[in-house]
Amino acid sequence: MPLFGELFVSELLNMPVLDPKGDELGRVKDLVVIKGDPLPRVSALILEEKKKRYCIEWENVGIFNKRIISSKVYSPRVEPYEPSDDILLIVRDIFDKQIVDADGAKVVRVNDVQLEGKKDHACINGVDVGFRGILRRLGIERKSERLYEILGKTLPQHIIRWSFIQPLEPRLSKLSLTIPRKMISDLHPADIADIISKVPHEQGIAFFKGLDPSVAAEALPELAPDLQKMIIEDIDKDYASEVVERMPPDEAADLLADLEKEKAKELLDSIEEEDAQDIQELLVHEEDTAGGLMTNEFIAYPPELTIQEAIDRFKVDAHDVESVYYIFIVEKEKLIGITTLRDMILHSPDLPLSDIMETKLKTVSPESNQRIVAEIMSKYNLLAIPVIDENADMLGIVTVDDVIDFLLPQASRKKRRSI
Repeated sequence: MPLFGELFVSELLNMPVLDPKGDELGRVKDLVVIKGDPLPRVSALILEEKKKRYCIEWENVGIFNKRIISSKVYSPRVEPYEPSDDILLIVRDIFDKQIVDADGAKVVRVNDVQLEGKKDHACINGVDVGFRGILRRLGIERKSERLYEILGKTLPQHIIRWSFIQPLEPRLSKLSLTIPRKMISDLHPADIADIISKVPHEQGIAFFKGLDPSVAAEALPELAPDLQKMIIEDIDKDYASEVVERMPPDEAADLLADLEKEKAKELLDSIEEEDAQDIQELLVHEEDTAGGLMTNEFIAYPPELTIQEAIDRFKVDAHDVESVYYIFIVEKEKLIGITTLRDMILHSPDLPLSDIMETKLKTVSPESNQRIVAEIMSKYNLLAIPVIDENADMLGIVTVDDVIDFLLPQASRKKRRSI
C-alpha cells in the first residue's frame, strides 16, 4: 500500500523508482490522471530508463513519498510504454497551463500540482500558481525560504484547491470535473470578459461555452467588438441565439452589425419575433447618432395611472429592463412627461402620474450627433435622455453608460446596417 502525505509533483520528477530488490526501474517523468470521487487521482506513473518510457499502474506502486518510491514489480516485467494523446498527464497537460481562479476572478498559470493521499490513492488536491511553485520547479525553494527568513519575510504560498478552478484547455475536460458554476456566474460580467480576453481564442471559446446563456449575455458586451464577433461565429447556432436573445437590444444590435449579413440574419430569424423586431429597429440607425446609441428598452406608463398602480407594474416590468433611471409618461406613444421612483415614493399613492410628472423635457432626435447627446446629458446632469421622432413618439433612450462608452471607447464600432 502506498505510504505518502501531502507533496508536489515537481518533488517527484526524476526520482528513481525501485523494484522489490532495490534495483532502479527508471525515473519519474509524468503521472497519469483519471477521474476520481471527489478529486482526480493518479492511475499510473510514467518512468524513463535509457530514453525509453515505461508505465507502472498505481496498484503496483509500493512506497510513495518525496523520499522514496518503490514498485511491487521487477524490472523484467515492466513493458515499454508510449503515452497517447487520449490520456491525461500532469506534466504534459496540466503544468504551465492557464486556469481561471474563480475565487480571485483572474487567469493564472499552473506552476506545480499538489497531491494528497486519500483512501490509498494520490489525488490532485490543488495547484500552485505562485512564485513558490516556480522556485520549487527550479529546485531552489528551500534556499529561497532561508533567504526570505534572513530578510525577515515569509515566502508566500498560493495554492488553489482543485474544486475552485476552471480549466481552460479543452483537454482538461476529459476529467469531467464538477466546476463551481455558481462561482463563475457570481463574477462581475467585466471580470468574466477580462478572463476571456487574456487567454488564447480557443481557450476563451471553451470557457465561454461553459457559461449559462444569461451570464454569457451579460459578459459578451464587455468584450471588444472583434472578439464578440469571433465568439459568436465560433459557437453553436442554438447557443448563440440564446445568448443574443438575452442581451439588451442595443448591445445585440451592436453585435449583429459587426457580423456578416447572412450570419446576422440567421440569428435574427432564430430568436423570438418580438426580440428580433426590437433589434431590427435599432439596426437602421447610424452608429454616430442618438439612434445608434439608444436602447428601446425603457419603462413608460400612461398619465392617468396612479402612483400605486405604477409601482405595482414597475415591480413586474423592471425585471426585463437593463437600466431604470426614469419612468416616462406617454400618451398614444407620445412622450408628455417624466418622473422618478423617488418622486413616486414621496407622493400620495392615489395621485395620478400626471400630477407629479416633469413636463419641461430634454430630448434628442434619432439623428442627433452623439457628441451633442453627450453634451446635453452632461449639461443637465441626466442619467438618461429620451429619443423622440418628429411626431414626439418615443423611440428609446440613451443612458449615461452609453455616453461614457462613447467618450472612452474601447474599440471603434462599425456602422449599423439594415438586415
